[in-house]
Amino acid sequence: MPLSGEAIRLMNYIDDVAVTLRRILATVPVLSAEEKARVAEHLERARPNADDVINALSGR
Repeated sequence: MPLSGEAIRLMNYIDDVAVTLRRILATVPVLSAEEKARVAEHLERARPNADDVINALSGR
């Protein structure tokens, strides 16, 4: 079954998120330990997160 335009659009959004995460990973080595901890805390608290989306897609 072919994908709808909406499903393709969502997959493109996921690709955009992956690009952003790669950019973040590329910058991590230049951060101090304190900066890494603060960025990690910020990421952990961000909502919605990937787990929220996965749960919504899988009907959990």
